[in-house]
Amino acid sequence: MYKRVIFEELKQHLAKPQITVITGLRRVGKSTALKYLLKEIDHENKTYIDLEKIENRILFSENSYTIIEAGLKSLGLTLNQNCVIAIDEIQLVPISVSVVKYLYDTYGIKFLLSGSSSYYLKNHFSESLAGRKRIFEMYPLSFQEFLLFKRLPEAETSALTEISYNAFIYLKYKPLYEEFIQFGGFPEVVLAETKEDKIAYLKDVINAYIELDIKLLSDFKMSNELYKLIQLLASRVGGRLDVSKLSSVSGINRNKITDYLELLEYTYFIHRIPTFTKNKDKEISGQTKLYFADTGILQILAQVSSGQVFENMIALQLKAKGNLAYYQRKTGQEIDFILNEKVGIEVKETPSDRDLKVLIHRSTELSLESTMLIARHAANSDFKDWFWGGNIV
Repeated sequence: MYKRVIFEELKQHLAKPQITVITGLRRVGKSTALKYLLKEIDHENKTYIDLEKIENRILFSENSYTIIEAGLKSLGLTLNQNCVIAIDEIQLVPISVSVVKYLYDTYGIKFLLSGSSSYYLKNHFSESLAGRKRIFEMYPLSFQEFLLFKRLPEAETSALTEISYNAFIYLKYKPLYEEFIQFGGFPEVVLAETKEDKIAYLKDVINAYIELDIKLLSDFKMSNELYKLIQLLASRVGGRLDVSKLSSVSGINRNKITDYLELLEYTYFIHRIPTFTKNKDKEISGQTKLYFADTGILQILAQVSSGQVFENMIALQLKAKGNLAYYQRKTGQEIDFILNEKVGIEVKETPSDRDLKVLIHRSTELSLESTMLIARHAANSDFKDWFWGGNIV
């Protein structure tokens, strides 16, 4: 089993009486996380229940707690002793949340739950399991995790710290980083051996997301309409969202597009980056920039430029480090990202000294504490004052 960085935090929560809830996009590894946690339990009064299996859905859909208790006991569980139950795909049986609440309150059972969307989990769980749970969010692999999945030793991957350009590290890891950018970080995609298999997995993730998660979690029936909008969004990745233009191009009502965007973001499919609002009178307000949760998915959905894909990847890497915003004046002058309101960041495919000077000037005007020029390819010059994307960890 390949370990994820989040596993250590999840393992620490095993000792807490609170319900452990793992959510995120479909196929990011939530089921694997549940099975890992169960193996860490040092007794046998535990079980794994997959709600994709019809017999389990039937059990958790019963309107009698006595029948449900009997079913769990038939699995060999002793409910009134130290007991751990892992339930996968909890969103498939909405009433199961009430079952979990009853068993938790009655027997003090330690529950480990997974679900493929925050749209259902966050909203419904907040009402039903208030004070009883902690939600952990899982995302596609980081680059360091990607390298571990490629069987590189952990001690070796630790060399990828946030340092300025290092030619040796750049040349050693660049081919792997390029593969990471091209196909993204879904575990099954990373482990697939051929390009054809990787593409097939990515298409399956997209289809499952729209046909299963979206239809289950919302009242949207027009999956073709939503797919058309998603493709339009992909072609505009890294740009400011203009709902009116999207409505005009797609023929979809503005209010419905707004609802779609909210749903896509709540279910982890997209990320929206707000404007940096320190000097509101000089900024374009109200428009967010959009990025996709995985660069592999992005490139399946639309033909986008190399620069757009790289910027999307850096957005994902930076988002894991804190709060992200962007800055743009009405004149068009911009800073690609501002991290934690302190660091001005510019993203270029190939860096130059001039890029850094412009970034420093604009960041100084905003009183930012520091700057980072992040690039994908080494420049054909002696300029070294920049950060390679693979080192943003």
